[in-house]
Amino acid sequence: MAKILIVYYSRKGENYWNGGLKNISKGNTERVAEFIQETVGGDLFEVDTVKPYSESYMTCIEEAKAELRTDARPEIKSYPENFGDYDIIFVGYPNWWGTMPMCMFTLLEKYDFYGKTVIPFCTNEGSGMGSSERDLKKICKGAVLKKGLSVRGCEAENSKNKVADWAEKNI
Repeated sequence: MAKILIVYYSRKGENYWNGGLKNISKGNTERVAEFIQETVGGDLFEVDTVKPYSESYMTCIEEAKAELRTDARPEIKSYPENFGDYDIIFVGYPNWWGTMPMCMFTLLEKYDFYGKTVIPFCTNEGSGMGSSERDLKKICKGAVLKKGLSVRGCEAENSKNKVADWAEKNI
């Protein structure tokens, strides 16, 4: 039986939500990650940056834009243990400026993906997967990259069935 890891970055607090700003107690990407785990099992790993992003959403997206423009690799607090033992890796993130937050690049560039299956998912308010699947293909050389799932952040809380159907079809 395949061993599954679900790695994700998620933003709690002030978020863009259906055309406005809203404070949420659990990040949208985290909700989707939990739905995946409930459906197919596996281990959850939340990526956390050493230097937190601003609590203000508007400031946070400017920080994210600056990281993208400089191709930054923000330091993260920890890495999944025994990464090499996993066969299937779900990779989740909010779509920031058309791709993954740069902290996901920090994490993923550390590992060898040869022979693994990578299954991306992202939350956004209408921008879809952006270029993240193309970016993942570059980072995860040697992996089978499955078609990603895009979930609108404002719909994440109620996306359990959609996420479950997609996750089951991809493992």
